Amino acid sequence: MKIKKILISQPAPATEKSPYSDLAEKYNLKIEFHQFIHVEGVSTKEFRRQRVDILDHTAILFTTKTGIDHFFRIAEELKIVIPEVMKYFCISESIALYLQKYIVYRKRKIFFGATGQFKDLITVMTKHHDDKYLVVLSDMYKAEIPLLLDKSKFKYTKGIFYKTVSSNLTHLDIKSYDILAFFSPQGIKSLFVNFPEFNQGETIIAAFGPTTARAVGDAGLTLNIPVPTPEALSMPSGLELFIKNNSGKVGPVAAVLPAKVAKVAPIKSVVTPKPIVKSVTKKAAVTKVAAKAPVKSKTIKTATKAKK
Repeated sequence: MKIKKILISQPAPATEKSPYSDLAEKYNLKIEFHQFIHVEGVSTKEFRRQRVDILDHTAILFTTKTGIDHFFRIAEELKIVIPEVMKYFCISESIALYLQKYIVYRKRKIFFGATGQFKDLITVMTKHHDDKYLVVLSDMYKAEIPLLLDKSKFKYTKGIFYKTVSSNLTHLDIKSYDILAFFSPQGIKSLFVNFPEFNQGETIIAAFGPTTARAVGDAGLTLNIPVPTPEALSMPSGLELFIKNNSGKVGPVAAVLPAKVAKVAPIKSVVTPKPIVKSVTKKAAVTKVAAKAPVKSKTIKTATKAKK
């Protein structure tokens, strides 16, 4: 089986020149990018159901820039004025600086971790142990967050401000791809939301990261290309290594699953979203039209040059 067509379950690279375009040119491949999941903010009605009172807290904890956007969106929609004495704790400096979009940075009490890891932010928070924290989360938050907060005995409330939902991909002919590359457990879930009768057959599955690899197995699929490995640290290099070593044929692949894998909260609801697909053609733009809605598509395709 020769590899001809690959689906990458992520947005297309920002520039036309990328490791994927190099891979397409080198092996005469057609590579398409289709975003399997996307983020949607919860509605004010959904937020009220959580019975979370923003002003009942003295500090807000952010782990993503998306969380900042949806926190201030909800506050505005509910006509809540955030007091100037509110403290803000961010997992990294870049996320802290993003607060400038909504507040006067130099006039607020803003704190952030040194390395971008949650455990380092916990160290900063220990000097403010008496505060009551509102933790701004998505429905797919990391289990590490409440575990470390509980261990350190902080007073906190979890608030779900946005959620990860499956994109509408039913316009795709999923069996036309030789390789499907996934980057999150939610991508695997989206596969079966869009194609509930999907049967792997000879389709090759690539997965980035241990939690995605575990999700592949939990879904009853065979993982053919685990990434990263010592030989292949990125998805493009993992795909190339597989093509070179297996000559395009599916062969036995050793399972690469760590002993410890972080728990991932299940998606509680799936909202029918608008399709979010970017498509790129190396030589010419290609437009795909879905049955229900127009969808942009991004494809990298190269033709083999005849040898003189």
